[in-house]
Amino acid sequence: MDLDAVRTFVAAADTGRFQDAAAILSITQQAVSKRIAALEKRLGVRLFTRTARGARLTIDGQAFLPHARALLQAEERAVASVRPGRRALRVDVIGRRLAPAVLLRGFHRAHPDTDLDVVTLFDADAAVAALRAGTIDASFRVVTVPARQLPDGIEAARVYDEPLQLLTGPAHALAAARAVTPTRLAGHRIWMPGIVEGTEWAAYYAALAAEFALTIEATGPDFGTDPLVDTIADSAVLATFVGADTRLVWPADQDLRRIPLRDPAPVYPHSLLWRADNPHPTLVALRAHLAAARADGREEETWTPAWAW
Repeated sequence: MDLDAVRTFVAAADTGRFQDAAAILSITQQAVSKRIAALEKRLGVRLFTRTARGARLTIDGQAFLPHARALLQAEERAVASVRPGRRALRVDVIGRRLAPAVLLRGFHRAHPDTDLDVVTLFDADAAVAALRAGTIDASFRVVTVPARQLPDGIEAARVYDEPLQLLTGPAHALAAARAVTPTRLAGHRIWMPGIVEGTEWAAYYAALAAEFALTIEATGPDFGTDPLVDTIADSAVLATFVGADTRLVWPADQDLRRIPLRDPAPVYPHSLLWRADNPHPTLVALRAHLAAARADGREEETWTPAWAW
């Protein structure tokens, strides 16, 4: 199987757009299309459905994706076996639009000669399993248990407290607010279809809702960020939470509002996880960079679940 075609498929699946996959791989969009077409011919199935917003995985594409990632991981291990100490640092950032990706980009700007391999795993359980197996070097996650309860050999350090913001459309009752307190949101509908039971973010938002008597709804299928933003833009009653560093883009005519939460400011407590016996020099540099950035701290009153401390 052509691993360049597999790599192209994974890049297109991660970004949702052939154009973005081409930019990541430094090839043309036509080359992306040709590689995907060749892979589809090899497998005998369609992997993507083209839409106005980009490319969406078919059912067959979803089934093939974890195996495609495994093929690329096997390739990386094979290459690393003949050049010890020179491989890229493999880091899980949860999602490429989220704060961990921003933190990792900041590290790379400070250390432009470092070689990074950025991946996105689903939840903390998958990340810890990958750390223990050695298929990743580090992962940005929220740790919902005390550090002493992590699996043997796995270490964690709190690296960034990301403030939450309220995202509303222009017709929402709070759209004109410069900032809101969490208690003021009681009685308002917060819609977050991306919450998945058993994940670390589900635990965080359950604690947030309980602390401030909020109504957070996870109803309906999760079609991704763009449909969520479209719905919020058109609604006078629905709002959602986003991290302050989450990268969102929307048409100007939607006139969405990102409103800070204050008094206290809920923060999402990102930690870095790694294996204690991992000697990769770039991992040492990444930990030092994050520790230095965290030393700046925040002066305003914040809230995070008790288990995060």
